[in-house]
Order: sequence, then C-alpha cells, then structure tokens
Amino acid sequence: MKPRALLLLLAAVVCVSNAQTNNSVNDNNKQRSIWDEPIRFSTKSKDSCTMVVSGAGDYTRLRVTCKGPSQGQTAGRSYYCDFQGKPNLCRAYSLNPRHYFTQMMWDLRKLSHACQGAKIYRPSMCKKHPDEVQMSFLAAWPRTASPKPSKPVQESPRKPAAPAQAKPAATQKPVRPQPVKPQPGKIPQTRKTTPKPAKTTARPSEVPESKSSRMASEYCWKSFHGICSYVIGWFQN
Repeated sequence: MKPRALLLLLAAVVCVSNAQTNNSVNDNNKQRSIWDEPIRFSTKSKDSCTMVVSGAGDYTRLRVTCKGPSQGQTAGRSYYCDFQGKPNLCRAYSLNPRHYFTQMMWDLRKLSHACQGAKIYRPSMCKKHPDEVQMSFLAAWPRTASPKPSKPVQESPRKPAAPAQAKPAATQKPVRPQPVKPQPGKIPQTRKTTPKPAKTTARPSEVPESKSSRMASEYCWKSFHGICSYVIGWFQN
C-alpha cells in the first residue's frame, strides 16, 4: 500500500475517534446538567438551600442542604437531609427529571425548615405512583434539628405521713342535777302525790235496831212488824 493511502486511512481513523470522543463529552455534559446542577431556593425563614441529585444503585438520591442567615456575629444554622426513591419508574420523570424535583422544591420552600416537612413527597407529575417511586425521607443532620418533646418534671418522692396517734377518749364526768332557782315573786310549785286508796271489799253495815222496831217486835205480830215499826216511829217523832 502506498504511503499516501496509509496517511488517508490514519486520518479517517483519527476523525472517527474524535467524533466519538466529542459525542461522549456532549453526552456527559448533558448528563451533568441534569444531575449535578443544583436547584436553588429559599425557605419561608430565609434559609438558602440547594438540591443535588445523585444515583445510588437502583435508587435516586436527593440531598437538600440549607444555611440560615447570619444574625449579627452569630453564624446562621446549617443542616441537610437526604431523600431516596425510584422516580425513574415513572414515565413522566424519564421525560423531564429536573421538573420532577422542581415540583418537589415548590413544597420545600413553603417550610421554615426544609428538613422538617413531609416524610414522602409526591410531585404532581408522578402522584398516582406507589410510595416506592416517590422520594422518601432517609436521614438528616443535625439530629437535634427536630424539636424533642420536653421531659416531664420528676417530683421528689413524698415521705409517707406518720399515722396520727389515737388520743385516749376523755372520761365523761357525771352530770350533777342543778337545783332550780326560784324566780322572784313566784312560789315554787311542788307536785303533790296523792296516794291511791287501797281496794277494800265493802262489808254490809249492820243497822242498829231502833226503838220502834224493838217495840213492834214485842207488841205486834211478826208479819206486821214493818207497819207497826213505822206507826210507832211516826208517833215518837
């Protein structure tokens, strides 16, 4: 083969390799513009945040990093949180992945703390898909960013109250009857008890024999003693 033909062949090989290299570079630049260019936003409390997407095996991982505004000489707070999911199973995500995270960002910027929102985000373009497809909360730093419930104040144990000693019952003194004082101008009235008469059987009293009846028994017949006694008594009176 002539040297000129060899040079042309080598030149063609170099051009093909350069074209492949340029295509791969363009593909890498395109991939970098989707995954590595952060999405920036500010929260309700003026925290400046960025969203960076990366791959972790079959999962897609999102890190949200925020820094709060400085207050005088005190530096602002810094925190971040990670989310993980499989949004590539959603067809709409495959067509426009950046818009998927832009829709998620619209929810994050409404919060005062970007890492204290929902545990699962469902952008509207893939809202009907299951939880596996959505971006779920994975971890956050610092862990003390979320408020902890306050511990109840422990009261000191109270000492048991000593049982009250039973006092001996006071002996009651016999109550003496007090004499009734007579009021001036009034004579004290004493109740008189009248003894009940004893029950006696009444015996027939013997009527003494009168003079008229004695004379009638002497001078008159026995059957006329009553009339004679009456007549004699009448004359004697």
